[in-house]
Amino acid sequence: MKLPDNLREQLKIPLGLLLLEIDANKKNIQKHISENSYVITVGDRTTEKMNDFGLIPSLQIIDGQEKRIKRNIPENFEVSTTLTCDNPAAEITVQSIETIKKAFLSQSPVQITVNGEEDLLVIPVCIYAPENSVVMYGQPNKGLVIVKITTEIRNKTQKLLDSME
Repeated sequence: MKLPDNLREQLKIPLGLLLLEIDANKKNIQKHISENSYVITVGDRTTEKMNDFGLIPSLQIIDGQEKRIKRNIPENFEVSTTLTCDNPAAEITVQSIETIKKAFLSQSPVQITVNGEEDLLVIPVCIYAPENSVVMYGQPNKGLVIVKITTEIRNKTQKLLDSME
């Protein structure tokens, strides 16, 4: 499914709470994560930041890029299950959705390495995440977005997915 041009502006609006870069420290992030939360990170820098804070995500989705610039995939992440999928820029593939669903059934922490781009995978992650999940992703040049998964978020992201071509 491809991202239509009319959705691009809508996707620049954070799905949850935006913690400005200056405020995105361990203490402020932990306020939004309960003890039994299933923590999901989408993005290399976000995943790296959580690991550096000792907050090991249950699911980590990375693509070896930051702001569309190639970077080394850090190798110090704690991972029990490793999955890969193909997902071109500005798309959400059926394969990536199936990989995300598989990740939620796998031994965590799970790392999905995306061949292509992982940005839009926040959408299916929010749809299929287990109850009590918290999704974190970077808002370019702004900070960290923290999304608590609710029925409202699931419905909103399902509408976004349904709007793709």
